[in-house]
Amino acid sequence: MAQSDNSDSDEEYADLGATTQNAMDIAETSMDIVRQFVPDETLEDRIKQKATHSTGDIEFQHLVRFDNDPVTAGANAVNDECDIITDITMVKAGVTGRGHDCDVYKAIGYGNGKQLAQETGMTRTAAAMLELDKDGKFDGSIVTIGNAPTAAFALADCIEDGTRPACVIANPVGFVKAEESRERIREVAAEYDVPAITHVGRRGGSGLAAALTNELIHVASDARDGEVEL
Repeated sequence: MAQSDNSDSDEEYADLGATTQNAMDIAETSMDIVRQFVPDETLEDRIKQKATHSTGDIEFQHLVRFDNDPVTAGANAVNDECDIITDITMVKAGVTGRGHDCDVYKAIGYGNGKQLAQETGMTRTAAAMLELDKDGKFDGSIVTIGNAPTAAFALADCIEDGTRPACVIANPVGFVKAEESRERIREVAAEYDVPAITHVGRRGGSGLAAALTNELIHVASDARDGEVEL
């Protein structure tokens, strides 16, 4: 089957794994269904749509939380070619390589994080976050957490100590402190005016975090093309 001639559609759905005409059609139909249930009026609605699509749950749109206009802040950071830092490899792998010139890298394995974890007993991800903060990597960056609640707690402590990311996307998943870690991010985001996207409840995960990051990239691209105003 011939490839699509619609480059805009190709760009929009490539991060969903769609590269052939058939795959593009499936991805577009899926998003059209989502738009029947989720509003399409604001930039925040676009994040809710992507969250709904990535979780397969129409009700998830009501669980997403926004602090300090994070979609505008995140899209501007993308267009400023700021770094995108993820907590683990799986989230990094899900961030599209198209539509931006940001450097994307992961926290896990950074610097002396492994040694710090061994010395202190903290998780390797939390230790890596502290190593990144020590090197000033979070300031002005988009920080995406999709797996480790300890990474979210560590980032919250860094923000409390003066670190200022351009935007935080925090969707760690699980039954042990995941919900509490996102609540902690919301608390420091509100107190220190840090743009943040989180959600309530136990669900979440790497796929969701990567999908929301990709939507910031799409918003940024649309802003460059004059299709949306930030």
